[in-house]
Amino acid sequence: MTELAPQERPNRSPGLVAWLLVLLTLLAVVGAWFAFHPTFRWGQSGLAAAMPKDEFERRVRAYLLEHPEVIAEAISRLESQQGAQETTEVQAVLKARADEVFRDPESPVGGNPNGDVTLVEFFDYNCPYCRQVAPLLLEAVAADPELRVVFKEFPILGPNSVFAAKAALAAHRQGKYLAFHDGLMKARGVTDERKALEVAAAAGLDLDRLKADMEAPAIQALLDRNLELARALRINGTPGFAVSDKVVMGATDLRGLQALISEARNGR
Repeated sequence: MTELAPQERPNRSPGLVAWLLVLLTLLAVVGAWFAFHPTFRWGQSGLAAAMPKDEFERRVRAYLLEHPEVIAEAISRLESQQGAQETTEVQAVLKARADEVFRDPESPVGGNPNGDVTLVEFFDYNCPYCRQVAPLLLEAVAADPELRVVFKEFPILGPNSVFAAKAALAAHRQGKYLAFHDGLMKARGVTDERKALEVAAAAGLDLDRLKADMEAPAIQALLDRNLELARALRINGTPGFAVSDKVVMGATDLRGLQALISEARNGR
């Protein structure tokens, strides 16, 4: 998966906060262990209140050194809780903004426009993993006449990617988005302005009109909406997929794509 630059990533809890939470969890776990351990009987003797802070910290440290697996368990539990919370938040965004994600009239569509399952891809033309997935999407569409694919231009890899994304959306205005998209995904090396225009010419696009349409405010507005939507969905790299109530990050194989589609179709 190709990731956003750190300053462009969605807001997340800083690592320091996560570690503080881990330490607090450890203190709670160890404190509970001392409280109920038969050797100490804190609840009966009142030693918990009487024990000096440095003595408590010494005992906590000794316990952690003797039982390092507690740290791994606490971190694993914290990550699991954070993952579950993030999944719930993403599902809420997908539900609240379903029209933007799945039915934006300005987003190009492939496959069956009236299909029963919609797979949304956030991608960048200079992302090698997106190029890896592109032919698999074509296979998935060919094998599934009820699959609908929505393309979300998500140019995160610099000016060349922005140019290519604007050119693709301009090509959409000429009714040749898919031909241009496929041509760029099959191109080798960096997709820069020269290569994008070569692919556009090969796809039969009117280059003068293409360049003029690329400057349309509506095209920049769509790219801005895609970026904001990706942030809301915690998509911080490419490719990223949304289907039904799930967001999946990174490249996958054909079987993985078809499994996602099947799960969405069966309501799982």
